[in-house]
Amino acid sequence: MAPSSTPRPVPARSGARTRPAPVRAASRALLEEAPDDVHLLPGAVEPAQDRRGAGTTALRRRRVAVLVTVLVGAVLLGWSLSREPGDPLFLVSSLVLAAVWLGGARLSGHVPLGWWRTGSGERRRPVVPGVLVGASAMAVFFLGALVVAQLPVLREAVLDVLAHAALPGLVPVVGVALLNAVAEEAFFRGALYDAVRSPGADRSWRPVLVTTVVYTVVTAATGNVMLVLAAAVLGLLCGLHRRSTGGVLGPVLIHVVWSIGMLLVLRPLIEAAG
Repeated sequence: MAPSSTPRPVPARSGARTRPAPVRAASRALLEEAPDDVHLLPGAVEPAQDRRGAGTTALRRRRVAVLVTVLVGAVLLGWSLSREPGDPLFLVSSLVLAAVWLGGARLSGHVPLGWWRTGSGERRRPVVPGVLVGASAMAVFFLGALVVAQLPVLREAVLDVLAHAALPGLVPVVGVALLNAVAEEAFFRGALYDAVRSPGADRSWRPVLVTTVVYTVVTAATGNVMLVLAAAVLGLLCGLHRRSTGGVLGPVLIHVVWSIGMLLVLRPLIEAAG
């Protein structure tokens, strides 16, 4: 009888430490690498075509579109959050801002969704890791909120922003916030990320750092120190996940989950802790 070709399981090493599954998944979601793939937005060139066009009209168009979008978006963001809570112009300006980010992403070219490989090697969209990292970030921010609640200056900075959500029209505010979360990731971790990525260096750390810095500087236009701090942390997490999955679907989910938590839970948490 021929010997069985079924591989035998390899026993775990004695005394080896294994991290909990959620911790392993979160680590892989931020530190491992995966290839780019299909589009978030339709009608753009393929990644290989875009890289071959480096230094030519295609890349110049991308960078010009990104630069103009960053400048216009920063001005709109600062003006939008300077509105008083209840001002109808807040929602209008937020919708215009989302259109600017999405328009910049669309004009600049290819915006990939990305892929994720499970522990068994199966190829899937990065839905689970995106939600997991977003929930983890939300939990960390909630812990930080307990400290912020004891510091009047920081507490007021947070409540000033959240005042827009403490209105009878909470549903449209949340809807616009989630739309902006999608739009920001399509632009910052999509268009901007690819615009600063060196041709042939798909897994460089440079675009992670550059997009985080630019996202933080743009947020500084709001004049709110807590928003700037949140942008730095969230931008870094989303940038790492973009590098890990090769696309923007994961970062979009991180941002959406985080935004839901901030809008619905953070204010009552800070008020209760303070």
